[in-house]
Amino acid sequence: MIQASTASAMVILVFVIGYVAIMFEYRLKVNKTASALLMAALTWMFLFLMAPDLHALSKHLSNVSQIIFFLLGAMAMVELIDAHKGFRIITDLIQTQSKRKLLWVLGLLTFFLSSILDNLTTAIVMVSLLRKLVSDKKERMILASMVVIAANAGGAWTPIGDVTTTMLWINGNITSLNVMKALFLPSFLSLVAALLILGSRLRGYYPHLVERAHEKDASSEPGARLVFFCGIGALIFVPIFKALTGLPPFMGILIGLGFLWLVTDILHGGHETRKHLRLPHVFTKIDIASIMFFLGILLCIASLDTLGLLRQLADILHRSVGNLPLIATIIGLVSAIIDNVPLVAAGMGMYDLATYPADSLLWQMLAYCAGTGGSILIIGSAAGVVLMGMEKIDFMWYLRKISWIALVSYLTGVAVFLLQDALFGMA
Repeated sequence: MIQASTASAMVILVFVIGYVAIMFEYRLKVNKTASALLMAALTWMFLFLMAPDLHALSKHLSNVSQIIFFLLGAMAMVELIDAHKGFRIITDLIQTQSKRKLLWVLGLLTFFLSSILDNLTTAIVMVSLLRKLVSDKKERMILASMVVIAANAGGAWTPIGDVTTTMLWINGNITSLNVMKALFLPSFLSLVAALLILGSRLRGYYPHLVERAHEKDASSEPGARLVFFCGIGALIFVPIFKALTGLPPFMGILIGLGFLWLVTDILHGGHETRKHLRLPHVFTKIDIASIMFFLGILLCIASLDTLGLLRQLADILHRSVGNLPLIATIIGLVSAIIDNVPLVAAGMGMYDLATYPADSLLWQMLAYCAGTGGSILIIGSAAGVVLMGMEKIDFMWYLRKISWIALVSYLTGVAVFLLQDALFGMA
């Protein structure tokens, strides 16, 4: 056994070191998942050395597991659609050669696609499409940066569009219809603000763009359209299932995954050459490292909550800032530097549902701010990191060219949310 003060100091030290390692993942060449898992294990170890409490760990593990199972099922469905090349359906919507119109078409497609899928997958799909359509690297960088802003804005307003919104939804901080009503307009107008500014940089036309967009893919897979629409339908069904039954969202995801498994087995079960289109193979392509990262981060934040540190932090913020919308806005700005998953997890631990009930202004603003604030820096969101890797975009280029636009976009959404709440009392 160790003293409480010593345990608290060790937990904070482990958390700070681990967080720094996550922030500087690319410089240290140490995967952030390794840091997150070590943080989780070590912080709980020091807690148990102070006072063993299996009940507290089991309670937090139950909540964390729901998020993990939800993400695992959702990622499997998205990978299954991708394996069938189902996302090629999106290219059929491109009917313009105008650079400015293309920006708007891609922005709106990304926004609405991200509201159903996660922003990471949406960014991969849309940036891959851009690499096929636009050969000019500088203009493609502008368009791809718009994809990051649109993906993050689109993911913020639905319970299944962004991991942080999903976390708040599963925990009961927000409900499906109310968060969609409250956040759609702020998220959409934040995107419009960015599109208006970025559109002023693009003039002229892309020759042969429509022909490139509609090129026939000789390797297109059988059942692509069926799997695409079944998968999208299954994801949309999840919040409906929760509203109808009251069961946790991960149960809806499991039903959708089971249905898709059945459909693809019927489609491909009699064909030996189609094993890559069935879920046992698709599971091998899921980004398990990301799943384990969420597990580690959420368990680590749970240890800080158990120790009472998050409540102390909430008290400090109340004394020094006091204004809840301003606190949420600051959290969103910080999410441009620090991963938004632990930030939202910390916010959930700092403020309780008894004081701030479901769908209160705090939770809705936190969903918007944490979801869109990451666009301000290229390292602030999964979508931005994907862009950085796929297009080799330099951190400083994004900072000079895009960050101020993303900041204007973010603050536009904040202003619209507050105005909307003042006029209509959405929260």
